[in-house]
Amino acid sequence: MSWGRAAAVRRLLEQAPPPVPPDLHTEAVRRGARMLRRRAVARRVGWLVLLAASLALVIWVLTTHPWVEPPSETTPPLTGW
Repeated sequence: MSWGRAAAVRRLLEQAPPPVPPDLHTEAVRRGARMLRRRAVARRVGWLVLLAASLALVIWVLTTHPWVEPPSETTPPLTGW
Protein backbone atom coordinates (compact mmCIF):
# COMPACT_ATOMS: atom_id res chain seq x y z
CA MET A 1 0.00 0.00 0.00
CA SER A 2 1.37 3.40 -0.86
CA TRP A 3 1.96 6.06 1.78
CA GLY A 4 -0.84 8.25 0.42
CA ARG A 5 -3.38 5.50 0.66
CA ALA A 6 -2.19 4.55 4.15
CA ALA A 7 -2.59 8.16 5.28
CA ALA A 8 -6.10 8.31 3.80
CA VAL A 9 -7.09 5.09 5.57
CA ARG A 10 -5.63 6.38 8.84
CA ARG A 11 -7.65 9.63 8.53
CA LEU A 12 -10.83 7.62 7.91
CA LEU A 13 -10.19 5.43 10.94
CA GLU A 14 -9.48 8.41 13.20
CA GLN A 15 -12.76 10.15 12.35
CA ALA A 16 -15.73 9.79 14.65
CA PRO A 17 -18.03 6.92 13.60
CA PRO A 18 -21.41 7.88 12.16
CA PRO A 19 -24.24 7.90 14.70
CA VAL A 20 -26.18 4.68 15.09
CA PRO A 21 -29.98 4.95 14.83
CA PRO A 22 -31.57 4.55 18.28
CA ASP A 23 -34.05 1.88 17.15
CA LEU A 24 -31.46 -0.26 15.36
CA HIS A 25 -31.33 -2.91 18.10
CA THR A 26 -35.10 -3.32 18.42
CA GLU A 27 -35.50 -3.51 14.63
CA ALA A 28 -32.75 -6.14 14.38
CA VAL A 29 -34.33 -8.21 17.17
CA ARG A 30 -37.75 -7.97 15.52
CA ARG A 31 -36.43 -9.04 12.12
CA GLY A 32 -34.36 -11.83 13.66
CA ALA A 33 -37.34 -13.22 15.53
CA ARG A 34 -39.43 -13.13 12.37
CA MET A 35 -36.68 -14.91 10.45
CA LEU A 36 -36.44 -17.62 13.12
CA ARG A 37 -40.22 -18.13 13.05
CA ARG A 38 -40.19 -18.46 9.25
CA ARG A 39 -37.36 -20.99 9.39
CA ALA A 40 -39.19 -23.02 12.03
CA VAL A 41 -42.38 -23.05 9.94
CA ALA A 42 -40.43 -23.99 6.81
CA ARG A 43 -38.71 -26.81 8.70
CA ARG A 44 -42.06 -28.15 9.97
CA VAL A 45 -43.61 -27.97 6.50
CA GLY A 46 -40.61 -29.79 5.07
CA TRP A 47 -40.90 -32.59 7.62
CA LEU A 48 -44.64 -32.86 6.97
CA VAL A 49 -44.07 -33.12 3.21
CA LEU A 50 -41.40 -35.77 3.77
CA LEU A 51 -43.73 -37.71 6.07
CA ALA A 52 -46.62 -37.48 3.59
CA ALA A 53 -44.39 -38.64 0.73
CA SER A 54 -43.09 -41.56 2.80
CA LEU A 55 -46.60 -42.56 3.79
CA ALA A 56 -47.77 -42.37 0.18
CA LEU A 57 -44.83 -44.52 -0.93
CA VAL A 58 -45.54 -47.15 1.74
CA ILE A 59 -49.24 -47.29 0.81
CA TRP A 60 -48.38 -47.59 -2.90
CA VAL A 61 -45.89 -50.38 -2.23
CA LEU A 62 -48.33 -52.30 -0.06
CA THR A 63 -51.18 -52.07 -2.57
CA THR A 64 -49.37 -52.66 -5.91
CA HIS A 65 -46.54 -55.03 -4.93
CA PRO A 66 -44.05 -53.58 -7.45
CA TRP A 67 -41.50 -56.32 -6.75
CA VAL A 68 -43.78 -59.03 -8.19
CA GLU A 69 -43.34 -59.70 -11.91
CA PRO A 70 -46.62 -59.15 -13.77
CA PRO A 71 -48.09 -62.14 -15.59
CA SER A 72 -47.14 -62.48 -19.23
CA GLU A 73 -49.84 -61.40 -21.65
CA THR A 74 -48.04 -62.17 -24.92
CA THR A 75 -48.65 -65.94 -25.13
CA PRO A 76 -51.88 -67.78 -24.51
CA PRO A 77 -51.99 -70.36 -21.75
CA LEU A 78 -51.20 -73.91 -22.81
CA THR A 79 -54.25 -76.14 -22.53
CA GLY A 80 -55.04 -79.61 -23.85
CA TRP A 81 -51.60 -81.18 -23.67
